[in-house]
Amino acid sequence: MYETKYHRPVSLPQAAKFAADHGDEGKYLAGGMTLIPTMKQRLAAPEALIDLRHVPGLKGIKVEGKSIVIGGGMTHSDVAMSDEIKSVCPGFADLAGLIGDPAVRHMGTVGGSVANFDPAADYPAALLALGATIRTNQREIAADDFFVGLFETALEDGEIVTKIAFEAPDACAYEKFRNPASRYAMCGVFVARRGGDVKVGVTGAGSEGAFHWSEAEQALSSNFAPEAVDGLTMPQDNMMSDIHGSSAYRANLVKVVTKRAVKKALGH
Repeated sequence: MYETKYHRPVSLPQAAKFAADHGDEGKYLAGGMTLIPTMKQRLAAPEALIDLRHVPGLKGIKVEGKSIVIGGGMTHSDVAMSDEIKSVCPGFADLAGLIGDPAVRHMGTVGGSVANFDPAADYPAALLALGATIRTNQREIAADDFFVGLFETALEDGEIVTKIAFEAPDACAYEKFRNPASRYAMCGVFVARRGGDVKVGVTGAGSEGAFHWSEAEQALSSNFAPEAVDGLTMPQDNMMSDIHGSSAYRANLVKVVTKRAVKKALGH
C-alpha cells in the first residue's frame, strides 16, 4: 500500500478535526471491510486514515419499549447477538447474523456499512422498511432521504454516522438470495408490518441500490400473506444485470424473496 498517516481519535470532535485537516485525502476507518481491500488493490490511496473504532460516542445499544438506537460503531456481531434487540425486533438481529462470514461480522460496523452503501449491503433494505433515522455528528436524516445511489448517500464531507434509530414493528423479517461464492445478497428483502401498514425494502437487485417495492407494500397492506404478491410483476428496467444474473432473473428474485420474507415474518 502507499504511505498513509494513521489517526486514532478518542472523540467525535477530534475525529471531525482530523477529517477537516486532511480534506478529501482523509478517510474514516470503521471496520475496514471495504476500504482496506480497496487500498490493497491500489484503487484507493488516502493520505490519512481516521480510525473510529475507539470513539465512545459510537458505541452502545439502547432499547426502550419498541424504540431501538444502535451506535454506528457496533459490529454486525454485536447486533446479531443482542438479547435486547432480539426481544423486540428479532428480524433485525437475524439480518445482522446473515451478513458476510464470522470475520466480517466481528469487524464490520453498522455505521460503516450504512455510510458505504454497497449495492448488496443488507442494512439499507431494513432501514427503508423500518422508516429508520440515521443520526450523524451534525444532524438526523430519514432513511428515505439518506440512500441516494450506488455508493452514494446524503452524507457531507466529514460527516459521521453515529447512530441508527427506529421503532420495532409488529412483525418483520429479512430474507436474501445469496451469491453462492461470496454470500452477498443478489437480492435481499426486508418486510415490516405495523398494524395494517406494510413496508418492503429491497437490496442487491436494483441498479440504483436499495429501494421500496411500492406495489408489494400496497398488496401486503391489504393482505399480509405470501400469496398477496403472486399477481405482481417487478419491472426489469432498473434491475442489475451481470454474470451472476440477468435483469429478468433479478426481477423474479425480488418477488420470490419477498414471499419468503413474508412467510418468515409470519413464523412459518
